[in-house]
Amino acid sequence: MRESGTDAEAGTRAGSGDHGAAAGARGGEPERINPPHLAPPTGFSHAVRAAPGTLVFLAGQTALDGSGRIIGDGIVEQFERALTNLLDVAAAAGARPSDLAKLTVFAVDVADYRRHARDLGAVWKRLVGSDYPAMAVIGATRLWDETALVEIEGIAVVR
Repeated sequence: MRESGTDAEAGTRAGSGDHGAAAGARGGEPERINPPHLAPPTGFSHAVRAAPGTLVFLAGQTALDGSGRIIGDGIVEQFERALTNLLDVAAAAGARPSDLAKLTVFAVDVADYRRHARDLGAVWKRLVGSDYPAMAVIGATRLWDETALVEIEGIAVVR
């Protein structure tokens, strides 16, 4: 029989923003896992263990407004709109920002994305908070919407 909360298990878990302390799944929410022997994650979690619930797959969202036009000239403005769109879709499926378990960000200019990482992080914290899902940024030659600079897709776990 496996005991929950053993010393061996504690070293593999970390709560949001905490890169080595033990923290179990909080009330059925996804558990952010950041092993202390890996480089501390900045703006993402190394892994997210899904709690029991329903998986919701969130299609890629760009900075499209309701009329189908891309809003924003720069990466920060477009990221904010794309993330807002993703959060709106998640909410329609019954998911809260803290339910996000996995995100993939596609950027047409990864160097530009990195240059604006601090501003993008501020947008994230304002819209989502300090819980980071497992996340990747992938460079793309272009996106479906030709003037889009960024697209965000994800998976949420709805309780």
